[in-house]
Amino acid sequence: MLLVMPSLQKISYLSVLLLSAVLVAGINANEDFDAGEGLQVTLSSSEPDIVSLSNIDIDHRGRVWACDVVNYRPNRGKRAAGDRIMIMEDLDGDGKMDSHKVFYQGTEVDAAMGLCVLSDRVIVSVTPKVWVFYDDDGDDRADRRELLFSGDGVEQHDHSYHSLVFGPDGNMYWNFGNTGKNLRGADGKVLKDIHGRLVEDKGKPFWGGMVFRCQLDGSRLEVLGHNFRNNYEVSVDSFGSLWQSDNDDDGNRATRINFVMEGGNYGYLDELTGEGWRKKRPGMHEDVSLRHWHLNDPGVVPNVVQTGAGAPTGITVYEGRLLPRAYWDQVVHCESGVNVVRAYPMKESGAGYAGQSLAMMKSRKDRSFRPVDVAVAPDGSLFVSDWYDSVVGGFQQRDIAKGRLYRIAPEGARYVPGKPAYDSPAAAAFALKNPNYCVRYKAWQVLHGMGVKAEKALLDLYQSQNQRHRARALWLLGKISGRGEHYVRLAAGDANADIRVTALRLAVQVGVSLPELIERMAADPSAKVRRECAVCLRLVKGPLKAQLWRKLALAHEAGDRWSLEALGIAAAEDWDACLDAWLKEVGKDWDNAAGREIVWRSRARRSAELIAKIIKDPGTGEGERPGYFRALDFQPAALKKAALESILSGAD
Repeated sequence: MLLVMPSLQKISYLSVLLLSAVLVAGINANEDFDAGEGLQVTLSSSEPDIVSLSNIDIDHRGRVWACDVVNYRPNRGKRAAGDRIMIMEDLDGDGKMDSHKVFYQGTEVDAAMGLCVLSDRVIVSVTPKVWVFYDDDGDDRADRRELLFSGDGVEQHDHSYHSLVFGPDGNMYWNFGNTGKNLRGADGKVLKDIHGRLVEDKGKPFWGGMVFRCQLDGSRLEVLGHNFRNNYEVSVDSFGSLWQSDNDDDGNRATRINFVMEGGNYGYLDELTGEGWRKKRPGMHEDVSLRHWHLNDPGVVPNVVQTGAGAPTGITVYEGRLLPRAYWDQVVHCESGVNVVRAYPMKESGAGYAGQSLAMMKSRKDRSFRPVDVAVAPDGSLFVSDWYDSVVGGFQQRDIAKGRLYRIAPEGARYVPGKPAYDSPAAAAFALKNPNYCVRYKAWQVLHGMGVKAEKALLDLYQSQNQRHRARALWLLGKISGRGEHYVRLAAGDANADIRVTALRLAVQVGVSLPELIERMAADPSAKVRRECAVCLRLVKGPLKAQLWRKLALAHEAGDRWSLEALGIAAAEDWDACLDAWLKEVGKDWDNAAGREIVWRSRARRSAELIAKIIKDPGTGEGERPGYFRALDFQPAALKKAALESILSGAD
């Protein structure tokens, strides 16, 4: 049901809210949406209590927090007191919100697009600032705020700063899109990450949108991936794997879901020039939706899913058990452009992943349904925020009168978030199993603070049949003072490949010797474990690195782009030594399908000569040659010139 509204310029904002109230009675979630098998959609809240909702989060008590936005771009100033951070609570378990409170209202949060609710603080991303709010007296009103990050990101731009999320390792993860520009500290200077790299979009070394890891106070900042367009939000699972969506240039039907391989380049702009997808280049893909991401260029990490047309927004990983099995441990994502909330069931594909699309909640007729964010509640149900507007993108907001919140749960499931306890190691370890990020944050802080006193309870959890619960325990066990190396070694020999991957990631954070660990795991039967060995190897310096890389390169299987790009990430600063070590091992046998891929990806000084040999080989197909000519673009100019002259002369 749609209501034709008079011009907003002719009526007051209050009048708009009063007029909008007539819509609520006409909403019937069961009739308005197609829900996935075994799911029921409930209208949890709507106008006039709330209006356009952007980001949401859910606290350890099961209350839904939301950025309630009116003052977005064309409507700046319409809400004179500023936009709001809301707290909504269901008091009787029917999935509908009975209480609506304003935690904070002010122009500082106008058009906020990121919200992270932890048990002791609330982090709000509103470009070009990231604020931390504190409720010191427990009255559900903000008492003070502190600046966490600032920068030169474009104010009120959808491609700028997005939400932070708590990781299983105790760190915070977040991102910004390709108008984020940079991050600055309190002194006004552009920040450097822990590797000494300036966090700025200038191609030296980073392009476009980026993904970050940092500690709760913003310290130990690290850029984990770059060259995205509008990576709207990042989510992290219990193994420490990062997942996010990215938006294409409008009209290319090229939106995507990414697994973020640390150190990866994701191909929005040409690595060499910063040019977009329209710039002609050798070997470019015929399909614009693939050409868009420079996927035929060496050095670009592949996509997990190409999701077609749309406007991708909020994302989470569902690790609960309330919903049907098809959704367990899957990425769940809002696609505001085509009015749907989807899950992406993943399967392993070489050293990486391939995903499918499974609709969970899709509007039948009302194209104003604009799901912007999704969050997991403590009981395992999902909540979805609805911006509700006839348009999406283009910096427009035509409808400031309406907004909705929905709950997704099995039919008849009451909303009972429970009251997790944290007063003993066993209770806190039980709370750590919860699917809600805020509950896990509170449990993590308690258990980490207990140190060795929590070890037995965490070891009990480590014996679980649920591998994600085991991973959560492992992160904490490894961070008990003096116990890191013991638990890394224990997990490195585990029967489960995801636990072995977690062991490698844990080793980086607790300072376990990486060369020794990678030496032990380089021949692992799992391609994803070998991938993670390569990703960790990027942090190793010295002559041993090339020998470890050689072992990983020998295990590379032709056609596995994930493995190939992981090898590229590992060798980035040491290509000459790495390629020489591999060539010394394989000798003349380098010229096979797997070896040609390694040469194509390589940036070593010998690469141009070897690429020229491949191009001149009569057995190289005409359709293959453009890709090798493109690989020459990534070689030093003099070596590229010599290779081209060799090709033209036909000399061996």
